[in-house]
Amino acid sequence: MTGSKIQTLERMVFILDCFSLDKPALGVREVARKTALSPSTTGRIMAYMNEMGILNQDHETHLYMMGSKVLAWAGIYMVTSDVRTIALPAMVRLQEQTRETISLYILEGSERVCVERLESPETVRIVARVGRRIPLYAGSAGKVFLAFMPENRREMILRDIELIPMTKQTITDMDELRNNLDQISEKGYAISRGEWIIDASGTAAPIFDQRGQITAAISISGPRQRFTDEKIKEMADLLVKEAAQISFDLGYYPR
Repeated sequence: MTGSKIQTLERMVFILDCFSLDKPALGVREVARKTALSPSTTGRIMAYMNEMGILNQDHETHLYMMGSKVLAWAGIYMVTSDVRTIALPAMVRLQEQTRETISLYILEGSERVCVERLESPETVRIVARVGRRIPLYAGSAGKVFLAFMPENRREMILRDIELIPMTKQTITDMDELRNNLDQISEKGYAISRGEWIIDASGTAAPIFDQRGQITAAISISGPRQRFTDEKIKEMADLLVKEAAQISFDLGYYPR
């Protein structure tokens, strides 16, 4: 592949990264600002991506959105994701037992991404949108990743991370966060009370791969009023058991 083709591919990835759940439709000039590319270059690449089906353009607003080809790629990724496929039966069991929202997260960089979730059948519930990216320092699933990942990787993330409050309950003191991670490592699960959604509580446990590395986190979340200390302990016990079974099915054998 020539240098010019590699550069074009990189720019296409930069353009795709501009889209988010909060901003699913974007114009050429806004993308140009986000990518620091010229409007003419941005417009030319986005028009080509439109022809390829990677982007779609609304002919009335002229805004671009993700195209059908991206959905096809996502479908292939979801089907071939071993952890999602293997975790789903356990997620169903947990939802039946707790009647709360069950979510599965993977690690991408210094964020966690929801790749599967089963919504609570209760009228009042917490919904974790599939595809949403959340900082690792806020919420039970994120802290599980930090607590159980290799120390050198954790230190790299903590060194570069900025503890921006998402709610008034978000941990913004690094020493407090480190102490919390030590407790999580010792207990085997994490608890969150209003750290990234003020009215939500949750508990999460790690899922390990055959190398013994954390590969995913599974969580139970719901309204804070339903998550008493006693209830959280009951859920955490169920969660740890199911997470261990998923890890075993992925080929992890604890020493």
